[in-house]
Amino acid sequence: MVGVRVERFQRMVDALAEVQRAEAHEYTAFSVRGKRFGYYWPRTRTAGLKQLLSEQQALVAERPEVFEEQFTAGGFGWVVVHLDGIDADELSELVYEAWRLTAPEELIAAQPAPPG
Repeated sequence: MVGVRVERFQRMVDALAEVQRAEAHEYTAFSVRGKRFGYYWPRTRTAGLKQLLSEQQALVAERPEVFEEQFTAGGFGWVVVHLDGIDADELSELVYEAWRLTAPEELIAAQPAPPG
């Protein structure tokens, strides 16, 4: 089934070690040890996730109806994910990768694969 409910997306994020949430007026930001790895915008039902530049480009080129380029920074490409267009397994992998690219090595060693 394609499409991930917001509650399931939030459970994916919450299953990762030491995730902090910061609620803003129009979005929620997700960090690990003070470093951002993701965002959620309820108005558009989209998530912004940190990825490698090559992954960002591949996702956007492959399925532009699901993924959009958000921005690039520090050698990373942030991608907008439309939750209505992605399946849970793929989203779980992207959420984990965003966290893994940001988390310190000791947290990654303790959680070397996506939860679940």
